[in-house]
Amino acid sequence: MTAPYVKQHIENGIGTIEFFHPAHNSLPGDILAQLADTITAAGVNDEIKVIVLKSGGDRTFCAGASFKELINIDDAATGKVFFSGFANVINAMRKCPKFIIGRVQGKTVGGGVGVASATDYCMASKFASIKLSELNVGIGPFVVGPAVQRKLGVTGMSQIAIDANTFYSAEWAKEKGLYTQVYESTEALDEAVQAFAENLCTYNPEAMAEMKKIFWEGTDHWDTLLTERAEISGRLVLSEFTKETLKRFK
Repeated sequence: MTAPYVKQHIENGIGTIEFFHPAHNSLPGDILAQLADTITAAGVNDEIKVIVLKSGGDRTFCAGASFKELINIDDAATGKVFFSGFANVINAMRKCPKFIIGRVQGKTVGGGVGVASATDYCMASKFASIKLSELNVGIGPFVVGPAVQRKLGVTGMSQIAIDANTFYSAEWAKEKGLYTQVYESTEALDEAVQAFAENLCTYNPEAMAEMKKIFWEGTDHWDTLLTERAEISGRLVLSEFTKETLKRFK
């Protein structure tokens, strides 16, 4: 099995950040930390004009939180630290002065939906269905909720958060505003992402940075908000309901 990684490749002004985990691109704490740091560094790298965020493999963009780590959380402080990993990634994407293009090639679940929602422009294949499964295991999409709600609206976000067992199609996600375009194949998606990123590289970086500030207006309180949300998740993961549910994943 391939080892987990976060890697970056820079070519002609495009900084491609790719993450991978053999367990369907789930995100344990160390990968979340690397991802946040890599995005932050890319934001201040003068070689990079636009960022493409993608995951490795063909089938799953991101399976969300690492169940292996969730099962081993045994106190609220550890839980808060784990869920803060997602908060740190979302906040790094929010604060990054460069446009982040999301490339979503397959299914995305839970925290992965939050990561996709925090991109500035998200493109997907027809296989990129989404699900917010947190309520099903006794937690809730608290940390990623603000990012998801910002893209899908309260109605869309509440629908998939409450209906925690259902995958919603890529077309549904496009209609609600998460995806800008949906492509028939991963190959077509990659061609479109590359062409779009190349075009953005011809724009004025200062203008794009100023536009990004405008797009994210009203989110300055997210540093505090997402930390508070991580605390809620960290407490709920210790509940008897969640502990019993997670045993099924051992």
